[in-house]
Amino acid sequence: MASVSSLGLSGLPLSDLLDKLQTNESQVLNTIKSRQTAAEAKLSAYSKLKDAVASLQKAAQAVGKTDTFGAIAVKSGSDAFSATATSAAIPGQYAIQVDQLASAQTLVYAGRADRTTDIGTGGTLKITIDGTEKSIDLSDKGTSLDKLVVAINADKDIGVNATIVNDGTPGSQYRLLLTSRETGEQKSVTNITVDGNADLEAFLGYSGGGSTAGVTVQDATNAELTINGIAVTSQSNTIENVIDGVKLTLNQTTTSAASLTLSRDDGAAKKAVGDFVKAYNDLLGTIKTLTAYNVDAQTSSALTGDSVARSVQTRMRDALSGSFDPSSNLNLSKIGITTDPKTGELKIDDAKLSKALSENLDGVKSLFTSGTGIGSRVDTAANAFTKADGIFSTTTEGLNKTITDIKKQYDATSDRIDQRMETYRAQFTQLDAMVSQMNSLSSYLSQQLSALNGSKNSK
Repeated sequence: MASVSSLGLSGLPLSDLLDKLQTNESQVLNTIKSRQTAAEAKLSAYSKLKDAVASLQKAAQAVGKTDTFGAIAVKSGSDAFSATATSAAIPGQYAIQVDQLASAQTLVYAGRADRTTDIGTGGTLKITIDGTEKSIDLSDKGTSLDKLVVAINADKDIGVNATIVNDGTPGSQYRLLLTSRETGEQKSVTNITVDGNADLEAFLGYSGGGSTAGVTVQDATNAELTINGIAVTSQSNTIENVIDGVKLTLNQTTTSAASLTLSRDDGAAKKAVGDFVKAYNDLLGTIKTLTAYNVDAQTSSALTGDSVARSVQTRMRDALSGSFDPSSNLNLSKIGITTDPKTGELKIDDAKLSKALSENLDGVKSLFTSGTGIGSRVDTAANAFTKADGIFSTTTEGLNKTITDIKKQYDATSDRIDQRMETYRAQFTQLDAMVSQMNSLSSYLSQQLSALNGSKNSK
């Protein structure tokens, strides 16, 4: 805003008057600024409210997952194997002995003196594994050991990895190794041929039916173990679908059986329920803070009386109060979760919740995870607010537009006040000059009259 130039040649309090006019004009700007501040505070409050709703939604999604309930704790009695379990696993004790690990087949080729010179020209490399033949066209790839390694390793379907080992033997130190990408006898190479390149065929050709000159074979093995005395064979050291819901990973062999213990672990379910209750209570606390009204100071908060905040509270409360699982005749209060009548917050009776999980796991699980369960109901209610085109999105869009409009109004009003004050200043400057001139004329006339009177009196 333009400053007011110095006035006062006339003796009139014009500067003070201009300052008061400017202060009076600025009241309009203060009002506009207050509206902008209130809108920005409301926008910030909506952001906090949305975060609280999103946290509750995330907690509702977690408690609404079936895997949250009936988790199985796994304890291995040996480093020879590890295990993970889903909720489909059944608690129990298993004795596991690992007699043999699964390994991959390796073909070790006769050494060559050079790794960069092509072996013949072009050709098509064909490798057969588990009855399926895969091929690589070498016509534009080169056939040296180095080029073969690059071509084989770049093909995701060929079934083997290639590498070169320098064994230090003078004149034949570079040895090509082909190793099956998967363990187990079934994934062994049974045949290798090269069409269109006799030299490379003579070097790489392999037939699994018998010994092949120039090729040393390290045979693949299957994993062999016993589970409670039952013999199990596996192509891989990762074993699934043998014990329901359990994935075993074999690390080393054992000389005797070691234990694997599966037991019910309700800790995950209790944590998920506790997190959900905390998120709900945190949301209520956020709403209370953002909508509070201080009676003594007669001051309101950013969302005092706000319809969106009221709607959040109502819909979340309705999602909880309407939760009931008809299959088990359970609701929240029956599993130890009650509502404080004064604050509306949820409270957990830990002992009662533990008992419900222990005695009626399926019922508690259904209460939270079914299609009409608490997790789904709260998630759906929250999604109406948090989704991309939801209530928070449309509301904040409107607020942002309002703030932009207010800023434009502020700038336009400020410009008008500046112009008006410039007009006042010009007018006051003219008035000051005119009054100053009149004062000078008055002073001159007074002097002349005084001189005339003095002349008359001297006669």
